[in-house]
Amino acid sequence: MSDPPQEGAGTPREEGRSLTVAEAATVMRVSKLAVHRMVRSGALPAIRTGRSQRIPRQAVHDYLTGTAAKLGSFG
Repeated sequence: MSDPPQEGAGTPREEGRSLTVAEAATVMRVSKLAVHRMVRSGALPAIRTGRSQRIPRQAVHDYLTGTAAKLGSFG
């Protein structure tokens, strides 16, 4: 028997194109409630599948990059 795949880099879960709210919150270092608020306000796009929401990985990257650019422009 082969060993079950480990979570981490290179696994299908890691290479997916969308994140759960909890995963997005971890990546962004904010609470799940904050991610839900960003989705509700339209600041972060999400795809609803049943009762859950999936956030495109690229959208999280774009949000973080845009936020960092805004913070860097104060100097």
